[in-house]
Amino acid sequence: MLSRSSLVKRLTLMIMFAVIAVLVVAGMSFNMLSQHHFRMLDEQALSEKLESARHILSIQTPGTSLEALRLQLRALLGAHQDLTAQILTSNGDVLFSDLKAVPIPDHYKRAGQDDIWEWQDQSHNFRGVTSQVVIQGEQAPGTIMLMLDITSHAHFFETLQRWFGFGLVISALVSAGLGWLVAKSGLRPVERITKVATSMSAGSLQERIPLEPVPLELQALILSFNGMLARLEDAFIRLSNFSADIAHELRTPVSNLLTHTEVVLTRKRDLDAYEDNLYSNLEELKRMSRMIDDMLFLANADNGLIIPEQVDIELDGLVSKLFEFYQLLAEDRDIRLTLQGKGIVCGDRLMIDRAVSNILSNALRYTPQGNEISVQIQQTADNVTLTISNSGATIDPQHINRIFDRFYRADPARREGGPSNAGLGLAITRSIVQAHRGKVWCTSSEQMTAFHIAFPVGRQPVSDRLHR
Repeated sequence: MLSRSSLVKRLTLMIMFAVIAVLVVAGMSFNMLSQHHFRMLDEQALSEKLESARHILSIQTPGTSLEALRLQLRALLGAHQDLTAQILTSNGDVLFSDLKAVPIPDHYKRAGQDDIWEWQDQSHNFRGVTSQVVIQGEQAPGTIMLMLDITSHAHFFETLQRWFGFGLVISALVSAGLGWLVAKSGLRPVERITKVATSMSAGSLQERIPLEPVPLELQALILSFNGMLARLEDAFIRLSNFSADIAHELRTPVSNLLTHTEVVLTRKRDLDAYEDNLYSNLEELKRMSRMIDDMLFLANADNGLIIPEQVDIELDGLVSKLFEFYQLLAEDRDIRLTLQGKGIVCGDRLMIDRAVSNILSNALRYTPQGNEISVQIQQTADNVTLTISNSGATIDPQHINRIFDRFYRADPARREGGPSNAGLGLAITRSIVQAHRGKVWCTSSEQMTAFHIAFPVGRQPVSDRLHR
């Protein structure tokens, strides 16, 4: 199981490791550059002494004594306290030696021309050069060896590395402390978000986290969180209203059932009275059954459990059959039903029939006597739009976007609805249309109301395919 550590701890460790890595790289770079610098200085000193010695050995005048030559070499090479020198003739005789009790290994005497070599003798470190020199009066070139004692350099680098180690430990501890303070301060907005989220309840969903004191990096998170709160608040309000509406709608039939039953049971009655009461109760039970079925349908639709069949449906034929069904009701109120256009959609015939029927029944209920309900079907390359228009009272704009909500009615005076009208028809219509990847909306102005349903285009009608 993976260990879980706090974000402050993680950020602190990350800052500390970053500081350590930077210091290690900087320290190693400084150490390498320093060693290179000292090496260059040593090589420059050896080179200068070598060239000077070559000059003295090559330009000595005839008659110059060997002792005078050695004095010149000693003046040149002995001035440097860390420098050790030895000059050998071609036959191996020592022309000049200032080894200071430091014997040079033989293999360094045979080193390549001007090769820089390093050597350690017990607690001393040396850097030297071996080269061939021309000695005036000698037929063959001699050998010169120059060697610098660089022990002080080694001690300097050891001290430097030791102090760097101490500094690295102290820097790690200081960076850890500063990192903890920085992480704690930087995550303070997250703590505020956590407090607000912890304090959230069903009664405080309207609260939002302010964006002003929040860093830019966290504003996207805050916007997403506030958006989630808004969606939760909307869903909670709708659920609360839905629960209240269910109780409100079921209260009437249940109350009617109780009242009728209590009245009948107050005294002995004949068989016809009991039969009439049972028929009355049956009507209320049917209404409750339809309401429960509609609510189950909507619940399935909300959870994506409605899977429509995929068959070709000619909308003009479907509307014509619905006109036949509603014809008698329309004639009783002297309402004309007209249909224009045609189109085809791919979907579930029973569901689409129910969606269009809900809007038609709604239009018949609110259309004044002697007016007209018109249905227009328009097909384009992308969709098929079915528009059902009827005259009547204009719907207030504040109700337009809510008439598809469950149990919502624009007229509070008709809150209870009729025996067959529970306020779920338009909500069911919207769920059916959305299940078919379509959309439904309403427009109302100048005593004219229209419901529009747009479906994606289905396959071509069979009749048209046969004609072609």
